[in-house]
Amino acid sequence: MDSAMALEMGTLDPDLLQLLDHPSTIPSKPSPIKLPVEELFTQWLSLPETQRLVTSLLEDVKAGVALAVPGNGNANFSSSLLSSMFSAASTPPLSPRSTAGSPLSPRSPMRRLGSGPMFVSSPLKKTSEPVREIVPQFYFPNGPPAPKEIHEQCMVKIEEMFSGHPNGLPLSAFGPIVKEICKLPSFFSSSVFRKIDVNNTGLVTRSAFIDYWINDKLMSADTATKIFHVLKQPQKSYLTQDDFRPLLRELLATHRGLEFLQDTPEFQERYAQTVIYRIFYHVNRSGNGCLRLRELKRSNLVAAFEQVDAEDDINKVLRYFSYEHFYVIYCKFWEIDSDHDFKIDQDDLIRYGNHSLTYRIVDRIFSQAPKKLTSDEPGKMSYEDFVWFILSEEDKTSEPSLEYWFKCIDLDSDGIITRKDMLYFYEEQLHRMECMAHEPVLFDDIVCQMIDMINPEKEGIITLRDLKRCKLSGNFFNILFNLNKFVAFETRDPILMRQEREEPNLTEWDRFAHHEYIRLSMEENGEDASNGSAEVWDEPLEAPF
Repeated sequence: MDSAMALEMGTLDPDLLQLLDHPSTIPSKPSPIKLPVEELFTQWLSLPETQRLVTSLLEDVKAGVALAVPGNGNANFSSSLLSSMFSAASTPPLSPRSTAGSPLSPRSPMRRLGSGPMFVSSPLKKTSEPVREIVPQFYFPNGPPAPKEIHEQCMVKIEEMFSGHPNGLPLSAFGPIVKEICKLPSFFSSSVFRKIDVNNTGLVTRSAFIDYWINDKLMSADTATKIFHVLKQPQKSYLTQDDFRPLLRELLATHRGLEFLQDTPEFQERYAQTVIYRIFYHVNRSGNGCLRLRELKRSNLVAAFEQVDAEDDINKVLRYFSYEHFYVIYCKFWEIDSDHDFKIDQDDLIRYGNHSLTYRIVDRIFSQAPKKLTSDEPGKMSYEDFVWFILSEEDKTSEPSLEYWFKCIDLDSDGIITRKDMLYFYEEQLHRMECMAHEPVLFDDIVCQMIDMINPEKEGIITLRDLKRCKLSGNFFNILFNLNKFVAFETRDPILMRQEREEPNLTEWDRFAHHEYIRLSMEENGEDASNGSAEVWDEPLEAPF
């Protein structure tokens, strides 16, 4: 009988036993009935159902029949017995439990039986060693590896193009390799070739190409990364202006839209310089002359490379490579370079745009406030400096231009433009209005318009961030130091405004360069620049001073 009782204890619901051990945890009414465990057990044994169960178990033991594992029907039966006892004591029912397929409670007596058919292992059993989870690689500096199919296709193309050339390919036959396998513009052929042929043998073998392009994982890199690694020097992590010169030489030698320059090598050099200066003006946002991969990826230079390779008309590539744009920049520089020593001073620059600039803004430019001058002669501006100036002057909507002029107006370099800064430059503008018999606009009146135009975050001061948010920032600067453009804005032509809306993709620089190229070409052809056609192009640019 004692053994039967011990066995039957294993059939009790573990949660009920826990509640019996801690009767205070059983929610009850204000006057619960508290019974000792021994008395409760005695009452349970006295029940007819319990006696029949114990008798059945004893008979099974004597007959050698394996006992039923608790947790099936017997456990539910015994639980129902206890539940009937608790209901008689007016206690609330326990929360419902799922009996089908649910794991045993961690406090179940079955977990204390170490052997026999009744033993059930715990699903929460700790392993002897911690599980090590392998995290797959998710960062690839040169891009994710190419799929196996792409790699195999690339190897097949390499075998086809190098077949019949056991000693390697010369530069003249290397173009299809760069175009079809490297997926780069055709004028990168010499740059890729010299990157592989480090010993100047004049040939690139199949194994050398595979070692450079495939094994160095350039095949799976994005286009910007490919271009960056092809152009940069081995020990450097950035590009300089000299790294682009071989690229421009090949472009001049192979592009159909630049064939007319073959007989003028001096203009070929000036064109290459202008393109490089424009690239660094827009792409090298740090302005330190070291173009990083991050800057290259954020720019539109890769798209411009691809466009110039696909487009025969070089003048349709407005970003960086247009010959018409180069022609305008070069002619504008030549016009104000009075002694043609390829350097300009303050007196030369003051004549730019029919004397449109004030003396004070020219002084700030030559004081190197916006940019350090690259000329080796103090007080002189080189051609590179002029490229930066004219791009900033004729398109005051671009970020490099806003930064350029913001540094000029910010007299104390504290990062903000105050009324004092604006008054310093506007005083000369006001004097020029009086000399030209224009109705002067007082500073107190104009400064209110300027503040309303920019709508700065903090009242009374203007930051570079405020200017970048505003679409009329160019007019803000013109009011301060370019009287001709200030007057032109006040009397702007509705026809020109409609043309601008019809061509929203063109920048202010694109429109200026187009108008100036027509005017300059008319002058070169011997036509009178002051006829009706020329006046149409001149009027939106600058008012006569």
